[in-house]
Amino acid sequence: MLMRDEALNVSSRAMSARLSAYSTLIRPPNTIMIGLAVIVGEAIALGKLPGAPEAIFGFLTASLMMAGTMVANDVYDVEIDRVNSPQRPLPSGTVKTSEAIVLAVVLSAAAIGFSALLGLATFLTALIALVLMVYYNMKGKKTGLIGNAVVSFNVALPFFYGGLAVNSIRPLLFIFSVIAFLANFGREVAKGIVDVKGDSLRQVRTLAVVRGTKVAASASTVLFVIAVLLSFLPPFLESISWLYFPPVIVADVGFLYSGYRLVGNQTPENVRAVKGHVLVWMLLGLVGFLLGGAALL
Repeated sequence: MLMRDEALNVSSRAMSARLSAYSTLIRPPNTIMIGLAVIVGEAIALGKLPGAPEAIFGFLTASLMMAGTMVANDVYDVEIDRVNSPQRPLPSGTVKTSEAIVLAVVLSAAAIGFSALLGLATFLTALIALVLMVYYNMKGKKTGLIGNAVVSFNVALPFFYGGLAVNSIRPLLFIFSVIAFLANFGREVAKGIVDVKGDSLRQVRTLAVVRGTKVAASASTVLFVIAVLLSFLPPFLESISWLYFPPVIVADVGFLYSGYRLVGNQTPENVRAVKGHVLVWMLLGLVGFLLGGAALL
């Protein structure tokens, strides 16, 4: 009986480890945030919270697409990760590459399926996003800034996608998309600082590899600053709720502080911390976008 209990415990720990590894592959914070961005886009377009079908299908399209993209990215990056992050699921052998490929295909196919339920425009937009991410994983990443821009475009796309999902496009959706693009672009450039060693071996031409970590940190900070400055533009485009300002101002201060930290310290540990903080600032910005664009009821 004792041996059976021990065997069950071992099996339970192994299952828990595998589930944790799959969670690491799909990066839940990123996937949930981009799904929420679609709902925010829908709410801004309508001026109120969207109905259940649009909200659910929109969320699932973006989140599953991001999850599939993240898994595929790890498949393509497995050799780089053997140098930069050997503890990750694929280089460590916790998850087989063949299993990851199947997971990426299933997640991406499900995302396209949900996009089709919202209409032809959303279906075609989701296909474009998928093609861009396949390009990024296969070739775009090695181009450095072009690859960073492709990823950031797809991160900004959910706001516009949300408008398409509810057949309503407002100017606010475009400016919020641009702000999200710049903020994520800065984060992508900063990520290259952490991965310099592995990227150099694979000839990935990130700004940190080509021009050095200090230049990359400065460029990332400039992108954050431009995003912060543009965050004051929406009130001049449309009437928005005053509720927009508290979370956005906190996010703006956070972005500026993160840029300050990057310029002063490019160690991998500091840059990883900044990357995590930037996700928080982006989430706060998302809250501000929702409150500002959809609270005028």
